[in-house]
Amino acid sequence: MRIRSRRDLKDNMLRTHYSREITPDDDGKNVVIAGWVHEIRDLGGIAFLVLRDRDGFVQVTLSKGKVDEKLFNLVRSIARESVVLVSGVVKREDKAPNGYEIIPSELQVLNKAESPLPLDVTGKVSADLDTRLDSRFMDLRRQRTQAIFRIRHHVLRAIRTFLENSGFVEINTPKIVATATEGGTALFPITYFEQEAFLSQSPQLYKQIMMAAGLDRVYEIGPIFRAEEHDTTKHLNEVSSVDIEASFVTHEDVMSILELLVKSTYSHVTERCKHELDVLGVRLKIPKVPFKRLSYDEAIDIGGIEWGDDLDTAAEKLVGEKISEHYFIVDWPTEIKPYYIETYEDRPEICKAFDLMHPRMEIASGAQRVHSHELLLRRIEAQGLNPEGFEFYLRAFKYGMPPHAGWGLGLERLLMTMLDLNNIREAILFPRDRRRLSP
Repeated sequence: MRIRSRRDLKDNMLRTHYSREITPDDDGKNVVIAGWVHEIRDLGGIAFLVLRDRDGFVQVTLSKGKVDEKLFNLVRSIARESVVLVSGVVKREDKAPNGYEIIPSELQVLNKAESPLPLDVTGKVSADLDTRLDSRFMDLRRQRTQAIFRIRHHVLRAIRTFLENSGFVEINTPKIVATATEGGTALFPITYFEQEAFLSQSPQLYKQIMMAAGLDRVYEIGPIFRAEEHDTTKHLNEVSSVDIEASFVTHEDVMSILELLVKSTYSHVTERCKHELDVLGVRLKIPKVPFKRLSYDEAIDIGGIEWGDDLDTAAEKLVGEKISEHYFIVDWPTEIKPYYIETYEDRPEICKAFDLMHPRMEIASGAQRVHSHELLLRRIEAQGLNPEGFEFYLRAFKYGMPPHAGWGLGLERLLMTMLDLNNIREAILFPRDRRRLSP
């Protein structure tokens, strides 16, 4: 059977409507709604049950003497966050949420919630982040938390739409690998039968191999793992990365793709997530393109660090105070960037790498890649790495590798900066950091 709408999906379901599908114009209509008991207000002769579903709230009104006495007493005794099914009639009521209320004829308690609750879903009693994460299933019932993940859904949708409209093909690369992507030590080792293996820290090598395969433009949205012992508000050990790679382009070309993607994503969220942004109290400012280009030399001068050092948090903050919008840092020292990044012919000490910065932090990095097998081999050896560990990667460069470039964008950091969140753990369902492996 072809499903024509969300209503068709509910033909054989317990409920007939979600809260947002009911309007005051449905006055007198019989409906069945389902959700959680958000709040009960017992005023003696009248009781209000506020039911919450994925779309919002519905007020169920019971007046003593006008509804069955058993039903009236049942509602007064239900524990908050119990799951209920309510059958009743829609009544126009200007004072009620959404301009209507439900006068119930039947109410079923599908699942009773225990008391006390691990945290207050209404938001009247605050809870610290660790408490919220320990009971994430309950935290996700809060309007504010749900708003973040509804926006995350739309961010992913916007990114995929933009990249597909730009000619990119979605791929999925292995997350169990035999060697370090960037030659670093920040890897999680795992037991893989009789072999040594690691969780992937980046799809970098595989997306470059796709350029040799002739797919020309590819992207991937997936998890990456970094075994770094950070304990900050902007670091996690498992994050979602948006990666692209494209052939016959320069680093300037993929920088343009990146800034247009960010602008397009902000525009989509502004248009499609008005309610969620209101819940969060966020007013998005759509970035203007092109983003400012700041050279590494200019950035370290503002940040007060030595040439050849990466920008630390303090330096990023100083630069961010000077530039109030997204910007790129370009022309990095070759020695502090990975072996696969192309250098300028007339300045081999400078490479064609860039970082995309928000005034608060770095959110993406990319570069034009080395596409010569001989040069790539020399660069790997120069960084003290064993070429034998990269044989599967190097072979792809022997048989016709086109010039190419790409970048990786941190999804959680994009959300964190977009929504002005205090902690990156708010932007991911179940955070994994050096102290948290559950839930």
